Amino acid sequence: MTEDTPYTMRRNIISFIDRSLANLMATAASSARQGRKYAEGTQPFTVLIEGNIGSGKTTYLKYFEKFNDVCLLTEPVEKWRNVNGVNLLELMYKDPKKWAMPFQSYVTLTMLQSHTAPTDKKLKIMERSIFSARYCFVENMRRNGSLEDGMYNTLTEWYKFIDESIHIQADLIIYLRTSPEVAHERIRQRARSEESCVPLKYLQELHELHEDWLIYHRRPQACKVIVLDADLNLENIGSEYQRSESSIFDAISGTHQPAPVLVSPSKRERMSR
Repeated sequence: MTEDTPYTMRRNIISFIDRSLANLMATAASSARQGRKYAEGTQPFTVLIEGNIGSGKTTYLKYFEKFNDVCLLTEPVEKWRNVNGVNLLELMYKDPKKWAMPFQSYVTLTMLQSHTAPTDKKLKIMERSIFSARYCFVENMRRNGSLEDGMYNTLTEWYKFIDESIHIQADLIIYLRTSPEVAHERIRQRARSEESCVPLKYLQELHELHEDWLIYHRRPQACKVIVLDADLNLENIGSEYQRSESSIFDAISGTHQPAPVLVSPSKRERMSR
């Protein structure tokens, strides 16, 4: 086979992802042997923005561009579109049976890079997280047959290792709750070439998994969840953004409050005189 065959391209992509993941995991394992998780104690208060495709996550992040002391990390879509010159996102949508596993492995790597990225800001806001990758997208790939059992079990082992060895800072989740029909129309309007084949059924499946995780708590909860009505259009969603802004900064203030001083009733009475 020549070097430009699809087989060779897939082999090279998988090899690149495996090497990159192995390097990160080796670093994490080294930290674990020293008695601490990789990136532990290095991250500020972190907010995760979760929601379906087309729920308005990128628009939500732009709302916080007005704050100087906030680290904003969008979903690393551009990395997925260019893995050594290969559009992995497009390949995954076109042929999920062949590309779901390498794609999701690369998503794991790039999300971990975002989770552990150093910053001197007091607040980090991330578009999606390794949790939604695990509980929504990987689970849906397993259910629809894109991931065979062996592939799914391999990813599960990776996530188990991550839980044990890498610190994932998660202080608050903002869930942009959107009906699949609204999300589907937004995807149609923004017209990303890779998303042209995304059917409504796929969005309905992802919606159910987000609901199971963030509304019905059928998956582990990393932190408090605030739910916003993201079906609202840009003209009306401002009040939802402001509500979440207040919740975020109130939560940050709460984490830095001094511990309350507890005194006995008799001493409290003397102090009040």
